[in-house]
Amino acid sequence: MEFNLQRTDENARAGVLKLAHGEVPTPIFMPVGTQASVKALDFSDLLALNAPIILANTYHLYLRPNDEVIRELGGLHAFSKFPRNFLTDSGGFQAFSLNSNVKLYEDGIVFKSHIDGSSHFFSPQKVLDIQYNLNSDIMMILDDLVGLPASKERIRDSIARTTKWAKSAIDYHNYKKQSAANSGKILTNNIFAIVQGGTDKEFRESSAKNLTSLGDFDGYAIGGLAVGEPNEEMYATLDFTTPLLPKDKPRYLMGVGTPRDIIEGIARGVDMFDCVMPTRNARNGTIFTHFGKLAIKSPRFKLDTQPLDSKCSCYTCQNHSRAYLHHLFRAGEISYFRLASIHNLAFYLDLVREAREAILEGEFARFYKDSIESMSP
Repeated sequence: MEFNLQRTDENARAGVLKLAHGEVPTPIFMPVGTQASVKALDFSDLLALNAPIILANTYHLYLRPNDEVIRELGGLHAFSKFPRNFLTDSGGFQAFSLNSNVKLYEDGIVFKSHIDGSSHFFSPQKVLDIQYNLNSDIMMILDDLVGLPASKERIRDSIARTTKWAKSAIDYHNYKKQSAANSGKILTNNIFAIVQGGTDKEFRESSAKNLTSLGDFDGYAIGGLAVGEPNEEMYATLDFTTPLLPKDKPRYLMGVGTPRDIIEGIARGVDMFDCVMPTRNARNGTIFTHFGKLAIKSPRFKLDTQPLDSKCSCYTCQNHSRAYLHHLFRAGEISYFRLASIHNLAFYLDLVREAREAILEGEFARFYKDSIESMSP
């Protein structure tokens, strides 16, 4: 993996991430394809959207159809027919979101399947083995995610556990790379560490220093945000966390978020984002546009012949009206999910492309101001 930082504009960064399945211009938004599929879309839709990388879920693919099955079928790329890059998460978020079915131990996580109740164990090494089978381009290490608010003792434990697991993960990954090299092969999977620490400056600094001292991770993620804290606290946490991370490595803000969150993250030096919001909100009738959000079920769109967004050139906006999308949603037509998801993802991908262009032109301050104003109610 290579990460070339092309230009900075204040703290905002534009770069290119070179992976085994193509280049990823940054900043970038990664559509979420939990089951190796972005809901309601297929790989041709994603190629039409020019998405260079999508996210898949380690926990879910381990349970169904199972990582060994995907390995036998050629890995995620051959299995899904999406030829570009995959990032896979570690299962740490599922341990957080399914906490009633999870037990934390010093060497990993025991959880019960949400499908059949069977028990499973994830260690730092096991999580990587699953992702090697998936053959993802970027693999996330196992971390201990904490919801907010949380006690200082719980956050301190989270940092200690995350650091311990990170050490196990980087050692194991280096061993796998050396084993591949000894066999005349090159391991193209890359590994990202995850900084924890809640919204506490001291904890974030401790976590970042612990992880950057362990070894040469390919990138660094900021986890444990957008889990209950106010937005302003999240932005303040990014203000003091991103400068703690290496300038020559990509920075990934996990599971965030709204269009404004993404602009605020880019302004603070974040390179990569993912969130279910564009596709989930699309299915629920919320459309993102350059002029604010639309509730497409509203009766005011019944006779509206305009596209969803006059500034958007996606397939949906080029071919269908608000009135038609309104009708499809109200009628419960399955085609609505695809058309609305295409548009919302196009909006998010256009947003980061426009931000990138502004950074390269030294105009990010203007872009930031215009974007925030357009998103305000």
